[in-house]
Amino acid sequence: MVSAGDFKNGLTIEYEGEIYQILEFQHSKSGRGAAVVRSKLRNIITGSIIEKTFRPAEKMPRAHIERKDMQYLYNDGELYHFMDMESYEQIPIDAAKVGDSLVYIKENDMVKIMSHNGNIFGIEPPISVELAITDTEPGFAGNTATGATKPATLETGAVVTVPLFVNVGDIIKVDTRTGEYTGRIQQ
Repeated sequence: MVSAGDFKNGLTIEYEGEIYQILEFQHSKSGRGAAVVRSKLRNIITGSIIEKTFRPAEKMPRAHIERKDMQYLYNDGELYHFMDMESYEQIPIDAAKVGDSLVYIKENDMVKIMSHNGNIFGIEPPISVELAITDTEPGFAGNTATGATKPATLETGAVVTVPLFVNVGDIIKVDTRTGEYTGRIQQ
């Protein structure tokens, strides 16, 4: 059991028969009133976001989320296929559950499959990935004093903003949480 006074961002709880992840929370105390915890919760199954106010002493069960490393194999149009590297079991997952989480992931990359009581609800990509640039405009020498950027298409089809000195064929690091360029890999 976890009390509302102990909330942390990312914590998963069971509330009213549903599983929620805490996105934001704020402890609040007004004049003569009792202290409260205002929170923004995301239903991990449906993705809907609700705002709730709790008393700090209010307790609810902590939801156990299982994360399992699996290898992304391929997409056949409507299902994404993953393989458990320990048992070599292949698991198909519906595109609706995958969402945009694989936009920076290539075939054969490792991801974490998240489930609750055996019900798969999402995919967690690695925090940082290395991808090759397949298309971008050429940069001009001497035009970098302003920190200018340009769009670049990655080998997965995703588009990110990169500095002008990055060229086609370069391998870059991308933060999968924000979709931002974080560096170029020396070849």
